[in-house]
Amino acid sequence: MKKLRLVQLPVPPPAALAQTGNVPLAAGCLGVSARVHGLTADLTLDVVAPAVTDVLGDALLADYLARDEPDYLGFSLYLWNVERSLHLAREVKLRSPRTRVIIGGPEVSADNPFVLAQKGFDIAVTGEAEDSFGGLMRALLDGRDVAGLPGVATRRPLGLSAFGPAANAGFPLTAYPSPYLEDLVPVEAARSTYIETVRGCRSHCTFCFYPRSSSVLRVLDVERSAALVKGLKDRGAREVVFLDPTFNHRPELVPLLDALADVNADRALTFFAEVRAEGLTPEHARKLARAGFDKLEIGLQSVNRETLKRVKRGGSPGQVAEAAKMLHDEGIELLVDLIIGLPGDGPDDVARGMEFLDRNGLAREAQVFPLFLLPGTAMRATAAADGVEFDPAPPYRVRRTAGFTEEQILETLLKSEQQLGRRLDEWPRPHLVSESGSVPDLFQVGAPQTPGARHVALWFSGGDLFARREELRQAIDQRLAIDPHATLDVVLAPSQPFPLDLLDAVRAQLNRAIPSYVSRAIAHRGEDLQRRIAVVLRSGGPVFPRDWIDAVREKTQVFVEQSYEAAATCGSRLGAEDPGALITGPVGVGLDADPDAVAFTNRALEAKWQAENL
Repeated sequence: MKKLRLVQLPVPPPAALAQTGNVPLAAGCLGVSARVHGLTADLTLDVVAPAVTDVLGDALLADYLARDEPDYLGFSLYLWNVERSLHLAREVKLRSPRTRVIIGGPEVSADNPFVLAQKGFDIAVTGEAEDSFGGLMRALLDGRDVAGLPGVATRRPLGLSAFGPAANAGFPLTAYPSPYLEDLVPVEAARSTYIETVRGCRSHCTFCFYPRSSSVLRVLDVERSAALVKGLKDRGAREVVFLDPTFNHRPELVPLLDALADVNADRALTFFAEVRAEGLTPEHARKLARAGFDKLEIGLQSVNRETLKRVKRGGSPGQVAEAAKMLHDEGIELLVDLIIGLPGDGPDDVARGMEFLDRNGLAREAQVFPLFLLPGTAMRATAAADGVEFDPAPPYRVRRTAGFTEEQILETLLKSEQQLGRRLDEWPRPHLVSESGSVPDLFQVGAPQTPGARHVALWFSGGDLFARREELRQAIDQRLAIDPHATLDVVLAPSQPFPLDLLDAVRAQLNRAIPSYVSRAIAHRGEDLQRRIAVVLRSGGPVFPRDWIDAVREKTQVFVEQSYEAAATCGSRLGAEDPGALITGPVGVGLDADPDAVAFTNRALEAKWQAENL
């Protein structure tokens, strides 16, 4: 019997012990497809669990994926995992040459040369794949040529073939049951549970991926939607996220909200969805709150009405303000999106957007971010005509537009942060625990470098670190060769001050690594989310000059080992006037500090702090 293994890699969090939120929903849906199409008589299914993909580094995960030499290995590609997935595909091929690698997901598109030019995969599938996947796998099992099948391209000796005609996206949602209810994806209270009760979108926003699939809505009716939610609740779900493109524009919204309120009468569940201001009424707001929606996302995008028309968004800032008030009055929190770099906008438009958010009490809930030009969007197809330049690799960040220079995009983001009083990007949190986990995640310079976890720390301790920098360089190279897509914290723990040139040398060495989505995510700020540097000043060691500490802090994070009581006396100064605190002993109460400025050597305490404070 043939074996099919399906894998979906997580968004790497900025902290080693943080939950990834990874739910392999797409992989599970393909597993359901294989069952519905009767393939399991000839095919065994293995959807790789998040407990595996959340923990293992590249080498160990490649070993896991290649074990038993599966006949077929499928990757669901999203902008956050595309490069690591393709690296793993190549590594699996080295370990199991006969395995055929299939890729699909939003990143697989005829207009995404970045992915199609990669090596390591044999077959690419574009579009919604539940229907087409069954035909593809049947052809493979029968030994037939798959070239020309709907939405399928296959590797030939001279390169990748053209994609077959677009796959049918008209199948009813009832055709494929939930992978949670089919026990292909675990329901875990600590993770969000994702469901779709609608596919297709009647909006035509040019920056959005949804219109690519279909403008015809396919809806899971009220009775089945409520039954699905009840089934998930019975399995232990606690937060249900609706992936429906515009939740409040679905047919039979009010009956669905009433049904959800009945299922959730004990308020054991919370719900989250994305809504639009247009058409939202006070009745909708009341029923959303009664059902259990405690947070919603709503897109402002721009306050320039001409820009909204140009990108086919429609609506108006006034409608967003009115809808936000209705939702706030019912106790519902919001995430309000404002995009920097939409064609037609300039820095002044974003500034007016920030004023709008502040005036309407929405600044605390604002998400302000640069535009990404995603594959498959209408805006990508018109980028040249619109004067838009963007990075061809994930996350496809816009570099400049007719209204923004590259410098102005960053300046506008930083100015928005200043007005909001908070950072808008995730801040890298170093991994400073003192004991390694069950999968090795703590390494020392001078000790053997072996395969490790998805996020590891490499400690370089002792005197005259600058004179010993070649040891560090070699250790970094070894770690990057073993696990090139792992998150790496280089932790310098000196027993005497070192020249600041050492930090520059380490950064230059890390910058030679293979780039990826994670390393590019905040590169516009001159920062690397994937390969980071931290300095730890040990307790009981020498007293380091304050001017040296301040100079180091200009370049990277500094943590001072200390007791909980000592940290509590510094309080809000930690991470601001003072370095961060690395707590080495038992904890007390009353530590009022920036959560990112406090870390723990104890693994359990560090995990607890992240779960409760971040």
